[in-house]
This record gives sequence, C-alpha cells and structure tokens, in this order.
Amino acid sequence: MKKAPAPTKTQGAFENSEQPKSSKPTHFLGTENPRHLRVIMALLVSPRPREAIDRIAGASNGPELMAELRRRGLDAPCSKTPCIDRDGFEVKRGIYHLTDHDKRLIRAWLKRRDRQRKQGGKQ
Repeated sequence: MKKAPAPTKTQGAFENSEQPKSSKPTHFLGTENPRHLRVIMALLVSPRPREAIDRIAGASNGPELMAELRRRGLDAPCSKTPCIDRDGFEVKRGIYHLTDHDKRLIRAWLKRRDRQRKQGGKQ
C-alpha cells in the first residue's frame, strides 16, 4: 500500500517562515477585562494560590485566566509549593506571582492608560 503524499502548501503545510509566532509580546498589552483587572491588582499586593485567583476573578478557571494574562505579555509564573490537603496527603499547590519585570510592565501600562484617559476626557 502506498503512502499518501505530503500535504502541499495549499493543503496546510507550513514553511518555517510561515508558522505563527508563539512568543509573547515584548510589553504588556493591557486589558479592560474586569476579571483580569481584579487579579492583576491582587497580585500586585501579594502572591496568590490558584483557589484565591478563582475567588478574586469570580470565575472557576484561574489557570486559563493566568494563561490569558501571559498571552498579553506577563510572565506571571506559578510556583508549586508543598502543602498538606484536607485528607492529610502532601500535595503541591500552585502559587501565582508577578515578577519584578511584570510589575514594571503593569505600572507602565497603567500610566499609558491613565494618560490616554485624561487626553480623551479633555476633548
């Protein structure tokens, strides 16, 4: 039995130069999503476990929310910290935090956003 031919460019094959870039933006793109804003403000104060991110955001998928912030330009790492669960087993829970670089990016974005809002209000 013969193998099927490799897909052509028109059938969906990519050349290296045509593959979508998976790198994140060089600066924080910002957000107007209220869930994002609540989580960002909370993380500026202190690191938060995944369960707290869910409560603060008002959603039940904190890891996806954090992934959205990463796609917008933040690192927002998740450290795995050992803890004991309610059944007495040692588990590792995720603690999200902002890097110093993230905090600088957020502050720069907040300044740009405030400047734009002031300019928009004067017109």
